[in-house]
Amino acid sequence: MVFVQDVSIAELVNRLNAEFIQMWWACSGDLPAFARSQDAREQERNEQRLARLVDGLIHEVNHLPADAPGRAAMQARLGRGLKEAAAEMFGFTVSDLNFIEASGLLEAGQEFARMARRFDPAIPGEDIYQAARNVMSMNLIQLLMNLPVAVTPPVFAYSMLYPYTDNYLDDPLIPWQVKRDFNARFLRRLQGEPVWPENRHEEIISELVGMIENHFDRARFPQVWDSLIAIHAAQGNSLKLVAPGASPYEVDVLSLTFEKGGVSVLADGYLVAGWVSPLEAAFFYGYGAFTQLMDDLEDVDGDRRAGRLTIFSQTASHWPLDAITNRAIHFGRKVFEKINVFQSPAVEPLRNLIARGLDPILIDIVGRAGKYYTPAYRRALERVLPFRFEAVRKQRARLERHKVSLGRLVEAWI
Repeated sequence: MVFVQDVSIAELVNRLNAEFIQMWWACSGDLPAFARSQDAREQERNEQRLARLVDGLIHEVNHLPADAPGRAAMQARLGRGLKEAAAEMFGFTVSDLNFIEASGLLEAGQEFARMARRFDPAIPGEDIYQAARNVMSMNLIQLLMNLPVAVTPPVFAYSMLYPYTDNYLDDPLIPWQVKRDFNARFLRRLQGEPVWPENRHEEIISELVGMIENHFDRARFPQVWDSLIAIHAAQGNSLKLVAPGASPYEVDVLSLTFEKGGVSVLADGYLVAGWVSPLEAAFFYGYGAFTQLMDDLEDVDGDRRAGRLTIFSQTASHWPLDAITNRAIHFGRKVFEKINVFQSPAVEPLRNLIARGLDPILIDIVGRAGKYYTPAYRRALERVLPFRFEAVRKQRARLERHKVSLGRLVEAWI
């Protein structure tokens, strides 16, 4: 059976991009309402809990057991500490935490990390972490579509393509023309044409594409391959955001941002299920557009210094980020209202997790980019977090001093 839809992927992307750009402009720039607010005394107690959690993390990572049973015991201790922190500081319920444990998400993340290291023994832990974020997205899609949570060959291959393609295309030290030539060869490979890799980097990419080919026949699952070609096109279009001398008045930054993020998660959906409905496609696209906004906000300082155009780096050069961040928060909430299109039993617990977890993640990003916000705005958002921005900064600095990085945490988890 061949799975088809009424419109091409290219036309679907155009429609969805227009829909979510319209949604963006319909969102308010006013401060959103938040479900929780912390008083100073509770924040102080939480800061003490956070310091103890960091103490334990530093000790565990700097005293990694050499044997498998010891590492399993260490992971169990860390897991208990994180569960307690999630409940005490962020208000996650027993039901929330039980759902996470029973979902298979944690096991899938660990299995992916081990698979990545077996596939490429030289891959840095930071790159595994980056790829694992997409694995988590695809595992969440599996839950929403009532499919088993697993690191299937397409989940593994597509997630591994991120470190090997996105980082390459985003690297400001690689000349633009070199990136364009690489992108042209990559497109031919996605289209099923024979391509001679230029280097080991491209050999790895070709091997990953081959994993998807072995799982999704091109003739039976045309949308899978059209979605991969669409994300390739979006990545190519996003090169305009890093082109030398590009002006924000020459480049439609919002459209390119939504396209890159939206098509990425839309492809996640096709690679998980082979086919998705129009309503499911709309949720995936909006989810991807929003996560791209989060990534761009997190990278605003580096993007601004490197001359990369995002809606946040553009704004930060001239105005505070208060209103545009408010708009992004409202936009995310509207996107996640669309989760109701799914009929899986996982929808309700996932909705609860998003409601409790999304605001703290966004507000923490604001705290790290604090110099781009007004003091009044920082104070207003700081009250929503379990601890003050300065306390979080100090604990991050402690982790850096003790060389507890994401890479080392990944190594411990593997």
